[in-house]
Formats: sequence, C-alpha cells, structure tokens
Amino acid sequence: MYAPRQGGFSIATSSYPFDGQATTETDFSRLFRELQDSGIAGTATGLDLKVAADASGMKVSIQPGFALVRGHAFLSTAVEVLPVAAADTAARTDRVVLRLNPTANNITLAVLKGAPGGSAPALTQTDTDLFEISLGLIAVSASASNIALSAVTDDRSFLGTRVGTWTSSTRPASARVGKLGLNRTTSKWEYWDGAAWTDLAPIVSWTSVTNKPSTFPPSAHSHTVDYNDVVNKPGSFPPSGHSHSFWSLTDIPREYTPAGHTHWWDQIQGKPGQFPPTDHGHGQYLEWWGTINRANGSDRPHSNTPAGSNWYAVWVDGNHNFCRNTSSIRFKENVRDVAIAPTDVLALRPRVYDRKPTVNDEGEQVEGRKDEYGLIAEEVAKTLPEIVVHDEEGRIDSVRYDLLGVALLPVVQEQARRLAALERRIEELGRDR
Repeated sequence: MYAPRQGGFSIATSSYPFDGQATTETDFSRLFRELQDSGIAGTATGLDLKVAADASGMKVSIQPGFALVRGHAFLSTAVEVLPVAAADTAARTDRVVLRLNPTANNITLAVLKGAPGGSAPALTQTDTDLFEISLGLIAVSASASNIALSAVTDDRSFLGTRVGTWTSSTRPASARVGKLGLNRTTSKWEYWDGAAWTDLAPIVSWTSVTNKPSTFPPSAHSHTVDYNDVVNKPGSFPPSGHSHSFWSLTDIPREYTPAGHTHWWDQIQGKPGQFPPTDHGHGQYLEWWGTINRANGSDRPHSNTPAGSNWYAVWVDGNHNFCRNTSSIRFKENVRDVAIAPTDVLALRPRVYDRKPTVNDEGEQVEGRKDEYGLIAEEVAKTLPEIVVHDEEGRIDSVRYDLLGVALLPVVQEQARRLAALERRIEELGRDR
C-alpha cells in the first residue's frame, strides 16, 4: 500500500506486513516467492505429491503432500485420483501439474493432454496469471485401455533448503536430502545425502584417487629451449639400431647385379596358389585316376618287359585296391558243387556296342571305344546274377568275365554227355540191322 503524502507529494512506495495494515494476496505472493522457490516440500526419495498408476483404468493417483507455487501454499491430505483422457490411435505424452489460478483463488491438480505423436504439453508459467509446476509425465500408448505403473515418469521439483551453520553435535536431526551447511567443528561445508553428512569439497590425496593411470605418456609437444640450455646432455650420440627408407639414401647405384644366392620358399612374393601340371607321363607307375578308368578299363601300357616266370590275374576291390586272383585249395574252405542250369548260360546274348564319351584329367571330353564286344550286365543279372558285380551304391556295374568260363563248364559237360549218349544209340541201331 502507498505511504501518506509528504510535503504535498505522493510517494509510490510501500512496505508490509505491519499491524493495522491491509496486506493483499499479491503482496504476500511477491514476498514469499523471494523467500522460497516453487516446488514440493519434501525429499526427492519421498512420496509427497508423487504420481502413480496401477493399470486399473485410464487414471492416475497423486499422493498427499505440501507444495509452494509462486508464493502460494497447496496442501493435500489424502490420495487424489485424476482421470486420463481416452487414448488416441497414436501414442502421446500427458503431463500432471499443480496449477495456480489467481483469478479463481486456488491451486488445483490437473492432467494436461498431449498431442498424438507429439511431446508432452509445455507448462504455463506467467507472473500475474496461471502458473503450473510439473508432477509427472504419462506415456499413453495408442488405443490403450489403462495406465500401467511403468508408463508414469516422476517429474517433481523440490523446494530448496536454507544454508545453515552448526557443529558436529548440533546438526539438524531430521534434515532433507540436500540440506547444506558449514560445520564449524570441522570447518568444512557438508550436506545430507539421505544417509549421512557428506563433505561437499573433500580433500583428495593421490592415494585415494581411483582408476588413475599407472603411467602418463607425454603427448606430442616441443621445446623452444636452446640446445645449450639443455643440461646433462651426453657428449656424443652413438646411433642405436635403426633403419632408413630406400629413398632417403643418397648416392645409390642405378642397378644392382645380384651375386650368387638362394631364397627360401616363404620369402618369395607373388607366387601362385596352385601349379597346373603340364603334359607328362609316369612311366611304369600306376596311379588311380591317370591309369584306371571305370568305364573304359585299364590304360596301363601293355609294352612292359615281363619279369619272372609267374603271372597272375588281379582283382580290384571296392576301395580300388589290387589283389592277386588265387585258385589253390589252400586258400579255400567249405568247397561244394554248384548246379548251373545250361539254359541260363545259353540265354546270354553277346552284344556289340559303343562306349559313352568320358572326361579326362584336363577336363577334355574323350570319345569312348567303338564296336566293342561283350555282355550287358543288367541282362546277365536276369539269369546268372552270381557273376554280376554291384558298385558301392548297390547299382549293377560289371560282369565277372573270369567266371563266365566256369559257368560254361556245365553246358559243355552236358553237351559231352548228350554226344556220348547219341554215339551209343547209333552203335546200338547199327548192330540191330
């Protein structure tokens, strides 16, 4: 309010509050906001005016508490429940606020709806009209039907605390987190961290520093000191082991005639990863892929000079190993006769055919032999399966021609018996005449 006129002039000054003087809401608001900021009167770890949800619907609850908003007091003594607007098809963020309305003479709790797909609504903070402080943020999912506890973010700000002075025995008994003061016993500034009084600016010794490096390599730098200023420098500098790039050398010759020398294989650079063989031969050495062809038979030269007096027929087993074909009884057991029907042997049909083309080691196609005489293994298998050979996959592969002569013996023997019988019959007929 204005002071009375003095000397006929009106002085636009005021002072308050005093006895017998009307002090307005505006006056008290201006006074109290200078004494304390707007915020929650409580500790940051407490529940004062904290926003929460429990997924029971589109709503949130606010715990009891006390707050100051631009010099005005707000007190809630019970849990308040506020509705949250229905969810949109896109997610949004709502904000829970304490709203000072000087025109309505009140401070109320409210939920500000955010724009779908946007950020939380901004706070309204004017000096003479509406003034809002934030309590919490609500993440409203698209088409949600309830607000979960995890959807609420604490957004409260708290009142500051006055700076005090005390001794170690007269500290505040129930200090708020962040309470700051000068301890005259220790001559140190300290604050309450919620569990203990902590030194605000502790004296740090080198041994108490954690995670410090064990060495400090110098970074790139230079010295502008004259060489003569350097102390304890050596009188001479014998060169240590080092190297020079070729192009830093002077008076180098233009060419270097190599002396007799050798190189290790590992020292050779740019060598190929593989070496395709040129045309060559292996003489009398027998190698599987170069000398044996499953379709065309052996390509081993037949002009080898015989040695020794004994020659043997050989077999090739399924693993492509050669073995001698033996017939002596000393290599056999469980010997018994076998009955072979002559009709089965006489059913065999000699054929003439051409071999299919094959591919050699160099990947070139080679024509097969023409007009080759022999038997068809599949046809032989119908009457004499005993002399048919199957490959590793069970397919019919070849005919044991060495056993074909054994199969022919019963036919020859049967023919011999018939001839002998006919001769006896002719002799008997001759005597009867």
